Amino acid sequence: MTVLITGGTKGIGLAIARRLAPIHGRVVLAYHSDEAAAQAAHAEITALGASVDTVRSEVGSPEGAAALMAEIERQGHGLSHIVHAAAMIYPTTLLGADLAKFRQAVETNGLSLLYLVHAAQGLLDRGSSVVFITSMGSRIPSPNYGALGVGKALAEAIVRYLVAELAPRGIRINGVAPGLVHTTSVAAMLGSQDAAQAAVDRAARTNPSGRESRDSDYAALVEFLLGPEAEFIQGQVIAATGGTGVIG
Repeated sequence: MTVLITGGTKGIGLAIARRLAPIHGRVVLAYHSDEAAAQAAHAEITALGASVDTVRSEVGSPEGAAALMAEIERQGHGLSHIVHAAAMIYPTTLLGADLAKFRQAVETNGLSLLYLVHAAQGLLDRGSSVVFITSMGSRIPSPNYGALGVGKALAEAIVRYLVAELAPRGIRINGVAPGLVHTTSVAAMLGSQDAAQAAVDRAARTNPSGRESRDSDYAALVEFLLGPEAEFIQGQVIAATGGTGVIG
């Protein structure tokens, strides 16, 4: 059986793939456009001993999500779990936004979760788990983060509403909010790699737990939520932030 990880060829998605691939044995890494990153991720995860497929897809539309699931069905290995980490980065204020681009970002960052689950409902079965990768920005407004934060807030609402429909089928859905990590998406949001590193350093200094976020902090949580021990956890958004957003 297969674990689908959208946005799985870079950043947080790739870190989760590193964690899950040796455990589950087969992963599909969906990506939007960066072919070089996809090839590098394929090689890296294959070296861990897992079976890997990379699939270029557009999850921000119903048609794109359906095409992705059709490809997974065509591969003939089934689908056990979905980890939805894909995001569209559009740094903007709300009132200064290009509204067409903002709508596209909210669709990709929010409604895409529904598109994926809707398209996958014939593949998922009892014991399957869906994990949405969100952020504290869905609840705590940050400068120029609206296109991502509003979308993720929408997806968190979708998580809660889907519980009533998925839980009776034995399918779980939850969210995980990692702390701030240095990724290409964070650099794009903040304008440069240096700005991203400065933000991560600042987050580490102010974190109640006294350190910066590590990949293992959130990847281990995703691993748990996909496992049978998490059978009774439904509709939750769990923050792996060391206390940021709770204290200070």
